[in-house]
Order: sequence, then C-alpha cells, then structure tokens
Amino acid sequence: MNSTYESYAQWRSMMTETAGLRLDPSYCRERIEALSDEKDPSTKAFVKTYGVSHRDQIVRWFQQVIEES
Repeated sequence: MNSTYESYAQWRSMMTETAGLRLDPSYCRERIEALSDEKDPSTKAFVKTYGVSHRDQIVRWFQQVIEES
C-alpha cells in the first residue's frame, strides 16, 4: 500500500476497495486507539516507517470516517 495519500478520498478508496477493509466506527475507533498508543510495537514500527505526521493524518481520517457515519 502507498505510504502517502494525496487526499482523504484516495486513502478511503485504498482502504475499502484495494485492501477490502470495512471502515465501520468500531474498526476506526480500534485503529485510533492502537495508533495513539506510543508503547505499542506496531505503532512504533508505523511511526518509524512513515513518521509522526503521517500517523496523525491517518488518525484524523479514521476520525472523519466516524464523523461521517
């Protein structure tokens, strides 16, 4: 998957159409919680690979999904 997205629409399309994920509020809350846990090994790896600003953008997009539902 692409590590940078040009827009929310592109990210959402990649998550739902390409990755086949169902972005329901429950899943989004789980991802927000996981990505917000600085001690979680997968979050550490994500931040190391993509950076804090990218992680923060992804969290905002998960929050947007919840707001739109």
